[in-house]
Amino acid sequence: MKTRLLLAAAVAALAFNTASAADPAPGKVTLVFDRTLPNVPGKSMRGVLVEYGPGAASPAHTHPKSAFIYATVLEGAVRIRVNDEPEKIYKAGENFVEEPGSFHAVSANASDSQPAKLLAVFVLDSDETDLVTPAKSKP
Repeated sequence: MKTRLLLAAAVAALAFNTASAADPAPGKVTLVFDRTLPNVPGKSMRGVLVEYGPGAASPAHTHPKSAFIYATVLEGAVRIRVNDEPEKIYKAGENFVEEPGSFHAVSANASDSQPAKLLAVFVLDSDETDLVTPAKSKP
């Protein structure tokens, strides 16, 4: 049940696109593992596969304040901006980190013609149910 809630929340959050209706949908999100860390009480490791079609993007978002995230690009290239860092393109084989409490301002496929795929590994409090929270609109 917990895994289903987690996956549903991640998919719903990433499926929400703040761009115009003509823009491509964000892509597919799949929870690929969820494991309690036996040597770190109260912590779990969760892996999420994020697949972006050509030109697809996720809306700005945050992750749980307990979450340390290590992401590796598996295919294609993605545009990423976390916190106040400059936007950067990561290609297959490259990785990036999101510290707990980070704001993920940009997460998008860098190509309008090729798909992109990344694996995000979360280390977080085991009782977290939502992996992604869409950013609130600015007034």
